[in-house]
Amino acid sequence: MPAKRPSRRAASSAAPPEGTVEYVRFESRVLKGNPLRDPHVRTVPVYLPPGYDDPAAAKRRYPVVHILAGFTGRGTMLLNDSGWSEPIHRRLDRLIATRAIQPMIAVLPDGFTRYGGSQYLDSAAHGNYETHFIGELVPWIDATYRTKAEAAHRAVAGKSSGGYGAIVHGLRHPDVFSAVADHSGDSAFEYCYLPDFPAVWSAIQKYGSLAKWWAAFEKAPKKGHEWLKVLNIVAMAAAYSPNPKQPLRIDLPFDTETGALVDDTWMRWLAWDPVRMVEFDPRSRAAAKKLKLVFVDCGLKDEWNLQIGARMLVAQLKSAGAHVKHEEFDDGHMDISYRYDRSLAELSKVL
Repeated sequence: MPAKRPSRRAASSAAPPEGTVEYVRFESRVLKGNPLRDPHVRTVPVYLPPGYDDPAAAKRRYPVVHILAGFTGRGTMLLNDSGWSEPIHRRLDRLIATRAIQPMIAVLPDGFTRYGGSQYLDSAAHGNYETHFIGELVPWIDATYRTKAEAAHRAVAGKSSGGYGAIVHGLRHPDVFSAVADHSGDSAFEYCYLPDFPAVWSAIQKYGSLAKWWAAFEKAPKKGHEWLKVLNIVAMAAAYSPNPKQPLRIDLPFDTETGALVDDTWMRWLAWDPVRMVEFDPRSRAAAKKLKLVFVDCGLKDEWNLQIGARMLVAQLKSAGAHVKHEEFDDGHMDISYRYDRSLAELSKVL
């Protein structure tokens, strides 16, 4: 179980008024003994808005947004300072100070694994991150902080794999979240994943097997783009097609010798595609209609073709009767945290 609430970091007196960030040391029972031997104790930052500790506001309760980091990221990375980009806590400070959003609590979960990420799903390959998030972390936040502990006041947001986690958990848990923000989230898998399969096949041919590639990856002093392109597909296989009997505990969706698609495995992947979830799964369609808001955006120059998936997803959501807000912008996939200004403002209206 998580440790007791730590003492808060002192907030600066500079304008705009600053919220505080607590770095919770969360001990997960669910992640203990996970297949990859990743830590079951995670650092989970929790942002508390300005005035949370004021005696006059002692009875005030706040809506909550859970913000999911993308592939190779964890919640603490959203707090990173940069010369040209606000960390999420300073962004929240500014948006609250300018009344673009109401004061809210923000939670930054950690879904990182040795494979770079979990897609926030349960898997026999990497561990039960959906159960950790939905079954452990969300209720603990409500029990520990002055939240409005109802789905009507709770949202989930994220970018890339975090956007994927946001839309999937919105569809799978409309009793937990009433609003979703999906920034450039993985969808339309034939466009965003399949083009990278040849690079993974080539890496396996070069090293002789997937296991040998993995051994080389772990030893590599720098994990550059070419390494991460392969790792991304490994991580997706861990999320969508786990198989504890195979090397790395995964089934790849193509034959490692010929490169041909393995139809059964590829269909397992497609079952987790948000586009197809909304199109073919009655429960997902019903959940989509129940949500108060699904905010979807993507850059028109996205390097993983996710702008196509976003349009396809939005079309399916609208056909299901969902309340959707879809935006496109002139940018790619990277360094688009400024888009949280838009999603947080829209989420605030419905929370």
